[in-house]
Amino acid sequence: MNTQISHKARDIIQKYASGLFKGSALEFYGIEAEIKELINVELPVVEVTDSSTDYIFLLEDDSYLHLEFQTRYNKKDLARFLAYDVRLYERDERKVTTVIIYSSEVKTADASLDVGSATYEPQKIMMNDYDGNSIYTELENKIKNGENLTDVDIMNLIFLPLMKHTMNKSELATKSIELAQTIPDKEKRDVCIASVVAFGSKYLNDSEKRKLLEVLKMADLATMIFEDGLAQGKIETAKSMLKDNLNIATIVKYTNLDESTIEQLKEEL
Repeated sequence: MNTQISHKARDIIQKYASGLFKGSALEFYGIEAEIKELINVELPVVEVTDSSTDYIFLLEDDSYLHLEFQTRYNKKDLARFLAYDVRLYERDERKVTTVIIYSSEVKTADASLDVGSATYEPQKIMMNDYDGNSIYTELENKIKNGENLTDVDIMNLIFLPLMKHTMNKSELATKSIELAQTIPDKEKRDVCIASVVAFGSKYLNDSEKRKLLEVLKMADLATMIFEDGLAQGKIETAKSMLKDNLNIATIVKYTNLDESTIEQLKEEL
């Protein structure tokens, strides 16, 4: 069963991240952009699964910031991002600045893509350049000592799983959530938890997401991000089993959906 991030994640990130990113925190990572708001962009594409984008921000100058998270480098991804930017420009006629944040697994990546008549030059941020061990220790000490967290501190906590560290991404995501849960300020605590979970959906596999969910049982906000996705995953599994002509009792057993729901899905199919 797929562990999906629900449609609520976008709304939650829009609520919290827009205010966070409006400050100077992104400048710490070399991103110079005056952000107005995070927007949800739906573009008609042929290859939906390969053409989905991460986050699009509307800037104060009415241009777009296209933010991508990558755990590997593939030159074809640059072509995909370019194609998306072109479609976005074609639809809205707004300039697009693309920033690719590469996780610590990526040591090198091309700075540009030359397609002949045009050169695509997205900005890249190599998280392998950031010492996750020392940053984690600094954040942990600040929170334990009751010090106020700056916007940069919060951004570091959110991006910590992508940084170079002795722990892997999954462990760091868990540690980030556990650390965030001890932040006294509820608003900052919610910002960190929501953002770590939603961004984590971009670099964690299904098994790692399930482990993260176990850590989040006491965090209502973060659990809410997952719950609709889990239900949707069960529904998609049930549909597949119905298409394979499995009986309803078997589907109930493996999805934990009630019989009436499966009957309704069967009628819809």
